[in-house]
Amino acid sequence: MKLLEEFFAEEDGIGVVEIILILVILIALVLLFKNEITSIVKKAFSTIKSDSSTIIDD
Repeated sequence: MKLLEEFFAEEDGIGVVEIILILVILIALVLLFKNEITSIVKKAFSTIKSDSSTIIDD
């Protein structure tokens, strides 16, 4: 019984599990909103490109 109590009291791997869960959630969110993220990034780079050409031309 004491061995079982020590096993559940040990918290060495909890940090690793938390990091893995956070990464899994982030990856799932990226996959879920992939199209929206892509359109936002494309729009941002389009704006940067047009603004940079305006600056270079002046």
